[in-house]
Amino acid sequence: MRTLILLALAGLGAQLVDGSLGMAYGVTSTTLLLAVGTNPAAASATVHLAEIGTTLVSGASHWRFGNVDWRVVAKVGIPGAVGAFAGATVLSSLSTAVAEPAMSLILLALGVYLLGRFTFVGFSSRNLGKPLRNRFLSPLGLVAGFVDATGGGGWGPVGTPAILASGRLEPRKVIGSIDTAEFLVTVAASIGFLAGLGHQGIDLAWAGALLVGGVIAAPIAAWLVRHVPPRVLGSAVGGIIVITNTRTLLNSDWVGAGGALATAVYVVLYAVWAAALTYSIREHRRNLAREREEGRTGTSGGPADTAEDAKESAPSA
Repeated sequence: MRTLILLALAGLGAQLVDGSLGMAYGVTSTTLLLAVGTNPAAASATVHLAEIGTTLVSGASHWRFGNVDWRVVAKVGIPGAVGAFAGATVLSSLSTAVAEPAMSLILLALGVYLLGRFTFVGFSSRNLGKPLRNRFLSPLGLVAGFVDATGGGGWGPVGTPAILASGRLEPRKVIGSIDTAEFLVTVAASIGFLAGLGHQGIDLAWAGALLVGGVIAAPIAAWLVRHVPPRVLGSAVGGIIVITNTRTLLNSDWVGAGGALATAVYVVLYAVWAAALTYSIREHRRNLAREREEGRTGTSGGPADTAEDAKESAPSA
């Protein structure tokens, strides 16, 4: 019973992060299952079974709060399901010893870019509203789905930063759309695991505990992502990506760092992340104050300009 309660709490925490930042449920939950001795295929299968419920509730919650772009969901979700099914069926024979650190290097670079961009520049609306093309979303979904199934997590860490970096969709809709599309990915991965493994090694009670915690957190996370400023949200996502993938690299055969060196690296990264979040929050508040001041004086698109524009754009009788 104690294990089930801990798993439920882990599921709650993982979904709270995943639903508000667009990543980390699979990585967090799978890591926990591996730590208690579950084999990789069974751990990934258990987490994906739980995610069928959590992603369904999360997607509905994001839709309720207006965080979903259904065109993006379809364009990235369907290829993602194909990739997830393929990844699930070959996991038992696939070695990710080389692929995992290579992917982590790419994601680490993207995370550094996002952290710097959103912290020091903020969210640019220059490309906002431009369509995300199939030739970008389809390969992205295919790769992210495959990585998600073979690594026990990866849909969010691959999909969220890639779409965020395009600047064509506001952060809350990126996260909401990725979370909603993940339902298709988890269903396909679960079918693939059940076809390849049956029920061997899959603990349905553990999956149920993760599910309960995730379902409780999903609506809270969907509300949170709607109210967190894009600039702050981008800095938070960038920091998560940097820390997560640094950990993967430090533990890989490529680096093999541990002990005092790894601890020192984590201390520095967390300090940088905290400073970045503090700066983002401060700049966001400063920009809000500036916008309110401009609104009172009628400059830069304030009320005075709006009134004049309304007169000029009114149709003549």
